[in-house]
Amino acid sequence: MFKKTLILLSAVAFFINNVAFADIKFWTTETQPARMAKQEDMAKAFEAKTGIAVEVIPIDEKELGKRATAAAAAGDLPDVIYHTLQYVLPWAEAGILDVDANNDVVKELGKKTFAPGALNMAKKGTKIAAVPVDGWTQMIVYRKDLFKKAGLEPPTSYENIVKAVEALSSDDMFGFVAATKTDENFMSQVLEHVLLANGVNVVKKGGVQNQGWKLKRALEFYKTIAKASPEGELYWKQSRELYFAGKTPMIIWSPFIMDELAGLRDSAPPTINNDPTSSELASKTGFITNFSGPGNKKGAAWADVRYFGITADADTDEAKQFIMYSMDEGYTSTLSIAPEGKFPVRRGNSTDPEAFTKAWSKLPVGVDRKAALTDLYSADVINNIVAGLDTASRWGVKEGELSRASKIINSQFLNRITRLYIDDQIDVDEAVDMINTALKQFN
Repeated sequence: MFKKTLILLSAVAFFINNVAFADIKFWTTETQPARMAKQEDMAKAFEAKTGIAVEVIPIDEKELGKRATAAAAAGDLPDVIYHTLQYVLPWAEAGILDVDANNDVVKELGKKTFAPGALNMAKKGTKIAAVPVDGWTQMIVYRKDLFKKAGLEPPTSYENIVKAVEALSSDDMFGFVAATKTDENFMSQVLEHVLLANGVNVVKKGGVQNQGWKLKRALEFYKTIAKASPEGELYWKQSRELYFAGKTPMIIWSPFIMDELAGLRDSAPPTINNDPTSSELASKTGFITNFSGPGNKKGAAWADVRYFGITADADTDEAKQFIMYSMDEGYTSTLSIAPEGKFPVRRGNSTDPEAFTKAWSKLPVGVDRKAALTDLYSADVINNIVAGLDTASRWGVKEGELSRASKIINSQFLNRITRLYIDDQIDVDEAVDMINTALKQFN
């Protein structure tokens, strides 16, 4: 019996000594196979440098909230989570994130090296509750050649956009292609961007805000661009197709359009000429991330920002090292996972304040063909789209009411009431009253 026990213990010891256990666990929502492969390569490079093994665990974005809550209750959170903006403050409040640890990382990397908007959206009191990793800003995509020919200023304001709509609308050209399909998240994003531009905010700390003239002016503007659009229910598909065909001078889209504009994706080819691989349309396109209305002269940029969060159950020192590596020596690799949708929120370091912006701009984008953004767009264009993260904002962030704002947006009543107004079924004052009535249920 004693001999058998010794054999069993020896076998167990052999098994333990020959199984690789990760030092830290990393949850990521970048679950596509190609992106997972890049993250695995980064984990190996980090282990080779530090001796710290990282287990990269894919988590579907839809399941992230539930999984984190369950893991927190069980005391089994991973060391680091890559997550969206919507979780930063709720997880900080719930004790899922180690706010002090995350704030320490930001301080050590240097607050001034980060885009201010990305930091401001993660503020909890005087601390940064999670480490900004990457982001993208919604953009007005416009034909700068047509604007120049017509003597128009870039579409940086309600006023400039309306002038361009009036000047460029014709039998062959829709002045704009606005989002009008009310059950599409695309309309929700575009509408929030337009309202933010005029200083409209639907929430305040502890509740909702009654709306007045700023909302009225924003709705009037939205109706103007919608009336310049084709009839029907429009979302990202029609706006991209019409812009690619040269049938509109302006749309609102995400930066994921940038490689498609240059003919690098066969599933979405430009049709402005007979060559679907041509970069002609890209060369004629400009981008505006921050635009303003009469109620908000500074304007606003709508942004989606992602963060690294060290959790309450983490091996803090090793988790800090992993994030420091991923945001410094390995940051270009972090951004290379999907460069067209991962703008650098950390611009540079103490040696070169633009080091990471420069490196990112040279990363290859595209699907069926590859090219660097610097081969497709000028330095001014690249700097402009990255700068959008400086003023990036979303409803409810600074008030700590992102959850309430998200529920308002996801209910889509703003879309439906705006569409009633666009279709002349109600006037603008009725639209404002209906929105205020609907907002009350979210108090």
